[in-house]
Amino acid sequence: MSAANLPAASDDVMIRITDLHKHYAKLHALKGVSLTVKRGEVLFVIGPSGCGKSTLLRCINLLEEPAAGTVAVGEDVIHFGPGHRMPSGGVLAKYRTQIGMVFQQFDLFPHMTAIQNVMEGPVTVKGIRRKQAFTLARELLKKVGLSEKENNYPRNLSGGQAQRVAIARALAMQPRVMLFDEVTSALDPELVGEVLGVMFQLAEEGTTMVVVTHEMAFASEVADRIVFMDAGQIVEEGTADDVLLQPRNPRLQSFLARFHHNMGTAPS
Repeated sequence: MSAANLPAASDDVMIRITDLHKHYAKLHALKGVSLTVKRGEVLFVIGPSGCGKSTLLRCINLLEEPAAGTVAVGEDVIHFGPGHRMPSGGVLAKYRTQIGMVFQQFDLFPHMTAIQNVMEGPVTVKGIRRKQAFTLARELLKKVGLSEKENNYPRNLSGGQAQRVAIARALAMQPRVMLFDEVTSALDPELVGEVLGVMFQLAEEGTTMVVVTHEMAFASEVADRIVFMDAGQIVEEGTADDVLLQPRNPRLQSFLARFHHNMGTAPS
């Protein structure tokens, strides 16, 4: 590993990915991906299934080990490739505390109530006292509109409610960056809006976010910038208007064609 406390290229840059490669056996999932995310920026990553979007998020959070390249979050710069190896133990745990990640499947602890799920990380990972963690968890459940559900177990929550608990759980670690990986794709259509509403609020508050999604109307309303990935590479990027309304790449044009009839506005 090389996890060095080196400054990112600019104090304004929160995430910097440089020439990132990832392989799964013979599949070259990421082919030299480079991008930056500024502090407070909301970056959306779109593209067809299997293009590398989720792999990119998992590499940022080091749930996957890149084959080569550099991942930097804040002041932590980690190099991969010959002569470097994956961080482990306390170094890896410390790195991950900077990053909140919400997945397609919420994966709440089934034997814990909503508030216990939100408390768990601050208590076990950060060593926060339970009383303080309880207060924080209660505030976050209120933030996501679930104060009345704090004592419910996951089995008694709807999919949208469980996903909002998962967002509160990620926020409880007080991360510098939030990653969202297709967080509405497993939800019934009528439950999508309540989750997007929470994400919209976070964006309005200036949270640094990287969002993988197929919710194009939401992206058009919320994104500061959008990147389109295809076959493990970023092939187009720009503002929401540039990418969604004036696409230049033929693959992007084809990808967006199925969504244009459904473009609307995000929840407010």
